[in-house]
Amino acid sequence: MEIEWLKFRVNPDRREEFVQKDAEIWTAALSQYPGFISKEVWISPDDLAEVVQVIRWETFEQWQAIPPQALEQIEAQFRQSMGDSYELLESSRYQIRKFSNETEHQSLRQAHHPYGRGR
Repeated sequence: MEIEWLKFRVNPDRREEFVQKDAEIWTAALSQYPGFISKEVWISPDDLAEVVQVIRWETFEQWQAIPPQALEQIEAQFRQSMGDSYELLESSRYQIRKFSNETEHQSLRQAHHPYGRGR
């Protein structure tokens, strides 16, 4: 699974509108493409200008297969709606690594053991 991680600075007075328009425009458009799994929007209670988006894709190839012209059209529609009230600050790509429950539980037990690991 591939993760697209985006961090925005948004006009705090328009943050809720940003989240709503993003769902109506970007999420609706991206969800039509093969490989799209889900999208989360994180808002900071401490920094009203910060919005983080986490988009999950099945594969990097499916994510990158979206035509650049389509992305430009979606961004133009979003920009028309939101104007200059936002700025993309960071963009990163991640992969999720999954462990079996037994391995995960054992690691957690070791990490939280009062004497630390391996005594």
